[in-house]
Amino acid sequence: GCGPVAHSDGDALLHAVTDALLGAVGEPDIGQLFPNTDPRHESQDSAVFLEAAAARVRDRGYELLNLDAVVVLEEPKLGPIKEQIRGRIAALLRVHPSQVNVKGKTHESVDAVGEGRAIETHVVALLARRA
Repeated sequence: GCGPVAHSDGDALLHAVTDALLGAVGEPDIGQLFPNTDPRHESQDSAVFLEAAAARVRDRGYELLNLDAVVVLEEPKLGPIKEQIRGRIAALLRVHPSQVNVKGKTHESVDAVGEGRAIETHVVALLARRA
């Protein structure tokens, strides 16, 4: 079967992290800031969106204390690459990897996620106002 389809590079986790950060500081979501109707965003590296969101967080006077992410998908299994993902997100956010947690889950072949046609992500960002 066919997997998820996207306008940018389709990195569901980086998109969810971007939205969590934007939402935590009351900014518009990723779709408003980087609309899929804008040809500049076609095949765009999602790291660009995440770095822009992180800059908005800093500009608003906040710092990231912790980021907790759950990625629900059947394949690939995240276990073998979890530390690499964690390190990349931490580098993009300019934080220590210990401040980023990534967990993988499956839907055990149930629904669109379980059939490999979709990816589900849940991200919580804990921020604090800088002193």
